Amino acid sequence: MAKRISARRAPSPVTTDPILYSFRRCPYAMRARLALLASGVICEIREVKLSAKPADMIAVSPKGTVPVLILPDGGVIDESIDIMRWALGQHDPEHWLDHDDAALIAANDGPFKHHLDRYKYPDRHASDPAAHRAAGLALLVVLDQRLALNANLCGAARGLTDMAIMPFVRQFAATDRAWFDAQPLPHLQSWLARHVGSPLFETAMIRLHPWHPGDAPILFPPAGSA
Repeated sequence: MAKRISARRAPSPVTTDPILYSFRRCPYAMRARLALLASGVICEIREVKLSAKPADMIAVSPKGTVPVLILPDGGVIDESIDIMRWALGQHDPEHWLDHDDAALIAANDGPFKHHLDRYKYPDRHASDPAAHRAAGLALLVVLDQRLALNANLCGAARGLTDMAIMPFVRQFAATDRAWFDAQPLPHLQSWLARHVGSPLFETAMIRLHPWHPGDAPILFPPAGSA
């Protein structure tokens, strides 16, 4: 899939590195950071406080959601899956793009995310969390059945599909961990634990203070990381 570049362009950055607006706990931002790590692309990372989004970010991506990647030429990519594919298009040492199941990712980003939000935030959506938990579980059963055949969703090795979906499964699991751990999803639970426990994910979950204009640039990944 071609990268999605917004019609707006950012002012020429001070450095030649891409600039990533991110939020540590957002699953969309997580998967963008995971792909940037896997690709080895160095960027300047700017942690966003969602209640006080930087004007610089809104100026280039008015929808106001993270992640947003500003390229050195001023181009803007503000969809997480497009950031993943762009980064891996620069360098893909683990061949993640060979494990890109667009249909499975679309099912995650569409139906599963719909049920996840209404399970996790029932007050916000005026929803029945039990019904949406059950619907989300049915979709996870499909993943578990797939993982019964291979260690990862598209074969033996981890790839783009695993890293695009895993942050959302992690969020679903964390909503009621005891309940999730009690479900008959052995392959999915093992897959989730393996990826959440990986050095890659640990590095992706770097803790940063919210960025403010004038702050010294922080490079991602940090020096010395795996």
